[in-house]
Amino acid sequence: MRAVRDGDAAAVLEAFRSAPDMARQGEVSDLGSARGYVTWLQAEGRRGYAVTCAARLVGVVGVIVDQVNRTGWVFYWMHAGHRGRHVMGRAVATVCDRLLAVGLERLELGHRVDNPASGGVARAAGFLPEGRERGKFLIDGERVDVLTYGRLRSDPASRHAPLEVEVQPDVAGIHSLL
Repeated sequence: MRAVRDGDAAAVLEAFRSAPDMARQGEVSDLGSARGYVTWLQAEGRRGYAVTCAARLVGVVGVIVDQVNRTGWVFYWMHAGHRGRHVMGRAVATVCDRLLAVGLERLELGHRVDNPASGGVARAAGFLPEGRERGKFLIDGERVDVLTYGRLRSDPASRHAPLEVEVQPDVAGIHSLL
C-alpha cells in the first residue's frame, strides 16, 4: 500500500471500467475525470491509499477526516479483477489500525444491503454494526437501505496481519499513515 499518486489516474479509470457497480464510487468515465478523482482523494481533509499489485493501483481505501471531532468516514473499492482475494479487508484494517493509533478516535462507514461483500470487509477490519439507514439511496428507481458500522479507538484492533506500506511525509511534515 501507498498514498494515491497523480500517476494513478489510468489505473483508476481501468478499475472504474472493470464493473458496472463501480459507478457508485464516483463519476469516472475518462482519463480527465480519473485525474479529477485522484485530485479529490488528495485534497485537504482526505486520505487516499492505493492498494497495489505489482506496483499498480488495483484498489483504494479512502478516509474523509473530520479533525475537529477526530473522526473519519471510510470508503473502499477494488478493481473487479482483484476482488474475492481477502486483500481489501486487510487493507482497510491496515489503514484503520494506524489512523486510530495516531489520533483519530472514531471511524465510520456504510454499505448498501445488496453488497454483503462490503460488510465482510468492514467486519474483517474490526468495524461493528451500528444500524440501518432505511431508503438511503435511490438506485435504478428503487430505494436501498444502507448498513452502518463504527470503530472506536477503544475497540480491539483487527486480527489481520497488516499490509506493507510505504511511508511518506505528509504536507505538515509529520509522517502520515503512508
